[in-house]
Amino acid sequence: MFSGLLEGFQSFFTFDMILLTVVSVVGGYIVGFLPGLTATMAVAILVPLSFSLSAEQGLLILAAVFISAVQGGSVSAILWNTPGTPASAALCFDGYSLTKKGMAGRAIGMAQISAFCGLMVSWLFLVTLSPIIAKFALKFSAPEYFAISVFGLSVVAVLCSDSLLKGVISALLGVLTATIGMDPINGISRYTGDTLILMTGISYVPALIGLFAISEVFRNAGAIIENPAALTHKDGGGGKISRILPTMEDIKYSIVTIFRSSLIGTFIGSLPGTGADIASFVSYGEAKRWAKNPDEFGKGDINGVAAPQAGANGVCGGAFIPMLTLGIPGDAVTAIILGALIIWGLQPGPNLFVESSKLVNTLFAGFFVASIVTLLVGLGLANLFVKIDRLPKKYLLPCIFLLCCVGSYAIQNSIFDVFVAFFFGIAGFILTRYGYQGSPFVLGMILGPMIEQNLRRSLIISNNDPFIFFTRPISLTFLFIAIMTFVLSVRNQLKKGQI
Repeated sequence: MFSGLLEGFQSFFTFDMILLTVVSVVGGYIVGFLPGLTATMAVAILVPLSFSLSAEQGLLILAAVFISAVQGGSVSAILWNTPGTPASAALCFDGYSLTKKGMAGRAIGMAQISAFCGLMVSWLFLVTLSPIIAKFALKFSAPEYFAISVFGLSVVAVLCSDSLLKGVISALLGVLTATIGMDPINGISRYTGDTLILMTGISYVPALIGLFAISEVFRNAGAIIENPAALTHKDGGGGKISRILPTMEDIKYSIVTIFRSSLIGTFIGSLPGTGADIASFVSYGEAKRWAKNPDEFGKGDINGVAAPQAGANGVCGGAFIPMLTLGIPGDAVTAIILGALIIWGLQPGPNLFVESSKLVNTLFAGFFVASIVTLLVGLGLANLFVKIDRLPKKYLLPCIFLLCCVGSYAIQNSIFDVFVAFFFGIAGFILTRYGYQGSPFVLGMILGPMIEQNLRRSLIISNNDPFIFFTRPISLTFLFIAIMTFVLSVRNQLKKGQI
């Protein structure tokens, strides 16, 4: 194995490969930074261009863009409460709180370090344990996917420690919103009002942009109306940046959280059909669950930055495991890369490691180097991004609003998505005034389709016998943890008199 990896590094270290890596990382980072421009979109656009390159070069640039785009979304989430990618939504809770406290550099630095650790942990699993993890992931069928989706939704109980009832209501609204469109099993239209534009459903990326970014613009606009002097005020929170690299105290405080979240991200990435957005929320929930002071989460706890970013980037390596070893994509990005491999005449699966070992080992080497380049780019550009954040609000707010509109439109080249983002921006502004958070809603939208589809498939398999979920060890374990999470959360809130 190690001799093959050494051969991969020897094949990688050429001028062309290094140049392609740097350009791809910078481009992917910018795509991730801009709201609405997802890693999936960037990779899809690059696929036709990559066919003019060799398979090694093409696969490398797609992987490098994937890695850097997931990481790039963290910066806009931390500085402006505007997640650049869906995977960065969970970063808004504590990252933006740190920015408002004048610790933007600390948050950005921790996000970059955590992302790198997540990439390295997933890379180690990708290189050493791909076949083992892939075989375990292959045991997952509809009941297991339903159970892990419910487990992911149980994060709501951890996120909403102030009011579990409001969190559950918000999550259920997200699940219901996800049912708009075509029935995934029967193909019947639901809640569309007989309009074709709703047949494909509500895209959760414009909804996410509206709930987190546009609603924040509205909140700032409301503050300006109350205090017009704020219009020319420079946001000192984002401008005071004394250092980027985390202190040793921060590293010691977060090291366990980073490692645990990296493992969570790698595991979730290896499950076909999941993604970095789910991994970031689950990692955040687990970090809060195991925290000594969980009440500090959402108020600027550095672990609230480390956990979701390590989990999101851990997915990058994990998603390649089933794609390379079984030919089953771990998420939407690796599904696109899988198609590219087939067009190159390569068939992912166990034989790929035998017939195209040079390609696989070159990918492993490129993944490693691209992770390092992404870390350097993220740390190197941090001061530039913070200087942008120091602009007076009269310049910054319109720019953020414009980016939100462009990002929403770019998802499907649809003006309807801009109106969706605007609608959810108003909804988010109103809901937060009454204590309802946007994060459970987004989590419900993301997990809703997985829960519904796998619940119905499971019942079809079992002839409507619900005990199928309790007779399979993996699904039983995840459901038990989810139920206990809600029970303990209810008990804790009853003790505090919050219910």
